[in-house]
Amino acid sequence: MLAYNDRGNGYPIVLIHGFCEDKSIWKYIEEGLAKNFRIISPDLPGFGESRLEETEVSMEFFAEKIKALLDKLKITKCVMVGHSLGGYVGLAFAEKYENNLDGLGLFHSTAFEDSEDKKENRLKAIEFIQKHGVIQFSKSFVPPLFSLKNRDLYKKEIIELIQVASTTSEIGVIETTKAMRVRKERIHVLKSTKVPVLFIVGKLDGAVPIEKSLEQCYLPKHSIVHFLEEVGHMGMIENKALTEKIILNFAIFCTE
Repeated sequence: MLAYNDRGNGYPIVLIHGFCEDKSIWKYIEEGLAKNFRIISPDLPGFGESRLEETEVSMEFFAEKIKALLDKLKITKCVMVGHSLGGYVGLAFAEKYENNLDGLGLFHSTAFEDSEDKKENRLKAIEFIQKHGVIQFSKSFVPPLFSLKNRDLYKKEIIELIQVASTTSEIGVIETTKAMRVRKERIHVLKSTKVPVLFIVGKLDGAVPIEKSLEQCYLPKHSIVHFLEEVGHMGMIENKALTEKIILNFAIFCTE
């Protein structure tokens, strides 16, 4: 079973972390959200306190683990927001379990599959990890997630994120990288879903360029789109107050 945080009371919001993160990534906005909602933030298998016992993973595998956790907690309806990798998992969850959702949030994430260049970069990342280890990979992976302007401003937070990423098991990082590389496109989920979809877009996001976000944000029947100025891939840190407000208002809208 997944390790998770469970804070607050009321209607549940499920927050799914990104690659080389764990549930602690939500500490920047969790407290504020928990004043109005019940906040469930799990560690995906292979990250944080959740062990990865399987040798192969997929977005569907992660989604099933989230479903098992919600079943354990007797949660039949929620708003789900996924950061980056967490958004891929949220889309896989929505594809099979849309009836369990009142809203889906893609936070610096995309329904598109990897481009050929990105697939090649995933392979290079795996080779680097196998040769140099997770700690060295974390030092090179984390800083570029922030906009160039914010790397000095959030130096302390970047060091903390590198420490979190460095504790991730090598098999967890490698197998999840493989899974992201081969994940299927889920544009059809955005086109067919009946629930509102939230898009939070960093205008300076190098991992999910704004152009790709613009290609997907108009597809759902009900879209709510927010662009974060001077923000890269880490809106919960680079613009904590606005990110918290956006997710809070989205959850209120979905549950009215």
